Amino acid sequence: MVSAEIALAAAGASAPEPLTALYRWYLYAIHGYFCEVMFTAAWEFVVHCNWKFPGVTSVWALFIYGTCILIVERMYLRLRGSCPVLLRCLIYTLWTYLWEFGTGLLLRQFNACPWDYSQFQYNFMGLITAEYAVPWFCASFIVERLVIRNTLRLCFHDLGEPGRAGGGGGGGGGGRGERGGRGAMSVNGYVKVD
Repeated sequence: MVSAEIALAAAGASAPEPLTALYRWYLYAIHGYFCEVMFTAAWEFVVHCNWKFPGVTSVWALFIYGTCILIVERMYLRLRGSCPVLLRCLIYTLWTYLWEFGTGLLLRQFNACPWDYSQFQYNFMGLITAEYAVPWFCASFIVERLVIRNTLRLCFHDLGEPGRAGGGGGGGGGGRGERGGRGAMSVNGYVKVD
């Protein structure tokens, strides 16, 4: 990481900046949306042995997952030093149920709630169901360990110039940059720092 900072300083560039909350929200929203489609496809296969794997979701899922995971990120940052991972995942799962219930109740007021768990035995008002507790817990673990931790490590830097070879534009350089693939110059607008 120090060598990357030296290369940035030598190039006259500022130090990498972490992604803003809006960019992180966007990544979390896309992640949640994708996982929702994959989960519903897998569920359809397990329950109905449907080889078409019809994964479905709603555009509302982007806003619901993006905001929910951004709040889980804040919880992670606050709890990571004082709370074991399994307890954190339990807290995230409870938060997810609360968030799912709240957003579902709000959307139902406008006849826009895209889910209905009424057919599940342990549902509450058709908005949440205990049958999803284990999947939500596992999803919480994956979100913290893979999605949030890696998203927080992503940074922007100002070396990527559109239109230059290796700078991310239409220059056709192929992405190795001016330094032959080593250091910060080989990165295309983003730096992943540890």
